[in-house]
Amino acid sequence: MQQRKFIHYFIISLKGMAMGAADVVPGVSGGTIAFISGIYEELLSSISAVNWATLKLLKTNGIKAAWKAINGNFLLALVIGIFTSILSLAKLISWLLENHTILVWSFFFGLVLASILYIGKQITTWSSIAILGLLVGAVVAYYITTLQPLISENSSPIFLFLAGSLAICAMILPGISGAFILVLLGAYKPVLDAIHNRDFKLIAIIAFGAIVGLLSFSKVLKWLFNNYRNYTLAVLTGFILGSLNKIWPWKETLTWRTNSHGIKVPFNQQSISPFSFDGDSQLTMAILLSIIGFVVIILLERIANSSEKI
Repeated sequence: MQQRKFIHYFIISLKGMAMGAADVVPGVSGGTIAFISGIYEELLSSISAVNWATLKLLKTNGIKAAWKAINGNFLLALVIGIFTSILSLAKLISWLLENHTILVWSFFFGLVLASILYIGKQITTWSSIAILGLLVGAVVAYYITTLQPLISENSSPIFLFLAGSLAICAMILPGISGAFILVLLGAYKPVLDAIHNRDFKLIAIIAFGAIVGLLSFSKVLKWLFNNYRNYTLAVLTGFILGSLNKIWPWKETLTWRTNSHGIKVPFNQQSISPFSFDGDSQLTMAILLSIIGFVVIILLERIANSSEKI
């Protein structure tokens, strides 16, 4: 890899901001954005480099050697972008989701749809196994999006440790967001309560679970990419395809729940036709924003390609 300059890290931070914006939206994975912006495999390699060997390197050769081993400058630039985006865009995106739900989901639907084509075209050989992997990934992801969230909530330390591990795995896996997994498990509210109540013991348990899940799962994904790249890409393409059901703009609410602010919000929904939608389907604007989302991916791809040539 060539020596990076400031402009390279600035572009990485911008990609991190895009990842952070996606992670704020329940149902959209920051891993998808990492993939379409061309940094996914480097992200996996950098995370999986955090291991015992690196700790030994830290002890014997010092911080500089260990920092270089984990690609520290890359991770730092990315994390800065992610947290900048989350802190600055969280309230705006939450407001948009509450007041312009169909339009927001339409934009992300077009964005994710284009990402399927982007990832799919990286598959060099379409064998029968690759096609099967794509179909299996699509079916599994679609099934996950149709699962009914658990009504009962569990705040035991062991459960929250496991929830944190699973959620972070989903966050780096293109397709399903970590927040959506927490909702399915019935852990979303306990996690939010722990943060709001500053229950540092539970927060530490959740964070530890997330670290264990992140370090373990990144190694698995890296190994799959190194040994079965085409098949892995096929499964991920199918996974993102199946996850489109989660971000389909037109939904019918089956059940409701009361959030931490005492407000009733949708709990379980199913996708319906825009022509069957009860209310203004905003079809014209929805199609327009889907096209814009699609074009954004094309632009991100060109930025990724041009940044490699800088």
